[in-house]
Amino acid sequence: MVMINKRNILIIILILAFGLVFVPRIIDRVKNNDISRSESRSLKLDNFEKNIKPLSYLLMNDERKKVPEFKFVNQNGELISNDDYLGKVYIVEFFFTTCTTICPIMNTNLIHIQNSFTRFSDFGIASFTINPEYDTVDVLNQYAKDNEIYNNNWNLMTGDRNEIYKLANNGFNLYTAASSDFVDGFEHSGYFALIDKQGFIRCRNDEFGNPKIYYKGSVNHKDELDSNGEAEEITILKEDLLKLLSE
Repeated sequence: MVMINKRNILIIILILAFGLVFVPRIIDRVKNNDISRSESRSLKLDNFEKNIKPLSYLLMNDERKKVPEFKFVNQNGELISNDDYLGKVYIVEFFFTTCTTICPIMNTNLIHIQNSFTRFSDFGIASFTINPEYDTVDVLNQYAKDNEIYNNNWNLMTGDRNEIYKLANNGFNLYTAASSDFVDGFEHSGYFALIDKQGFIRCRNDEFGNPKIYYKGSVNHKDELDSNGEAEEITILKEDLLKLLSE
C-alpha cells in the first residue's frame, strides 16, 4: 500500500480548494464576457475595442461630404488623384518636410498606424505638402526613405501651392497658411481626416452625439496627454479605421 504523507495530503487539499473557489468564477466571467481581448497587452489589431455603432458622415447642406477632386504628383513622380483612393480607406494630412513643430509628431503617428495595418492592402494615406516649392519630388522621395514610409498607398504629394491651399482650407476646412511671422514659415492644422472606400469623410460622434469630424494628430500616440493637457486620439482613429476597413 502506498503511504500518503501529511505534506502530500495538504497539497491535494489546496488543489481541491483552488478548483472549488476559482474555477467557477472563471467560468462565470467567460459566460458574462468579462474576460475580453481588451485585457490583453498585445498591440494586435484584433485587440482594438469594437464599437458596434457605425461612423457618421460629415454633412454639408444635408448632403454627405465627399473628398474634393485633386490631382498632384507623388514622391515617385506619379500623378495621383482622388480616384486612385477609391476602394481604399485612407487618412488625409497636410504637412511639410522642414516643419520642426507638429509635423514630426503627426508623421510619427502615421508611421505607427502604417506599421499597425500592414495586412490591409486597401489602407492608405494622402499627405499634401504645404511648402511645394521646397518639397519637390526628390525631397519627398528622400523623406519617405528617411522615415521608412513603405506603404504603396501612402502618397506624399506636391504641386501648385494655390491648389493645395484651396484643397486644405476649402475642401477639408483644415487650416493652412504661410507667413514669415510663423515658425518655419508655415502654419497648419494638426488634425487628420478619415475617408471611407467611397470617398466620404467619416467620423465618430462625441459624448453629446455631435460628429467629431477630425482626429487630433499632433499628440504622440504613446502619450495619454501632451504638455498642454491634450489627449491623444490615435487610438480611436485606429479603431475607426479598422471599422471602415471592415465595411
